[in-house]
Amino acid sequence: MKHLGNLIVPGVLALLLLSLSLYTVDQRQAALVFQLGEVVAIKRDPGLYFKLPLVQNVRYFDTRILTMDSAEPERFITSEKKNVLVDYFVKWRIIDVQKFYVSFAGDEKRALNRLAQTVNDGMRAEFGLRTVHDVVSGERDNIMEKLRASADADARRFGVQVMDVRIKRVELPSEVSESVYRRMEAERKRVANELRSTGAAEAEQIKADADRQREVIVAEAYRDAQKLKGEGDARAAAIYAVAYRQNPEFYAFYRSMEAYKASFKDKNDVMVLQPNSDFFRYMKSPRGAGK
Repeated sequence: MKHLGNLIVPGVLALLLLSLSLYTVDQRQAALVFQLGEVVAIKRDPGLYFKLPLVQNVRYFDTRILTMDSAEPERFITSEKKNVLVDYFVKWRIIDVQKFYVSFAGDEKRALNRLAQTVNDGMRAEFGLRTVHDVVSGERDNIMEKLRASADADARRFGVQVMDVRIKRVELPSEVSESVYRRMEAERKRVANELRSTGAAEAEQIKADADRQREVIVAEAYRDAQKLKGEGDARAAAIYAVAYRQNPEFYAFYRSMEAYKASFKDKNDVMVLQPNSDFFRYMKSPRGAGK
């Protein structure tokens, strides 16, 4: 029994020593190995590693893409001297754990404060060069890319990579929103009135042009009709003349018959003529021959 106790104690000590000598690093982490406060090894690959127990210690750092989200919207001033409230977030990760540790003693809160200050300074500079319209929609993508590039250039000095800077929303402070909305409403009304005036003027112009074209078309149609009528009358007169030359007696008879038909068309028609009037010559004699 005493022998067994002598074996158990060294075994427990050996296991304890072994557990203090082993450590693991997974794929989401990087590790710094310290010996008496100095960095002696950097482990970036996942796996099982050994260290000197009681002499070396290990600190782990998250190397995944992390999000820094602004707790409250930040106030910035545009080139128009107008305040805007900006809500944004930043995607970042640790790419050099040794630089990160030296810069911030491994304190993530200090790193976030520095990153927030860098992004805020960049936003202040970019917004100061642009109008409200530009920061809301006009140049928003361009602003975010410039902010990411400038923040990333500064963050790499302390072992951090800025993956993205995104503006979630841009709002006007409540004290200026009402005046801006009134001005926008007035501007829209002015544009609407201008469009109505322009439309009315164009409508009158189109109507006047249509009336002019109608008058021209009617005048040209009347001219063509009169021309055709004149040509028809001339042609009819020529035909009558030819017919008259071929048989003057028949032509005179035909004209008299037409005159009789027109004169006695209505039963109420009354004519007062002398019996020997030339009008009745074809009634007296079918040949009419002036008799």
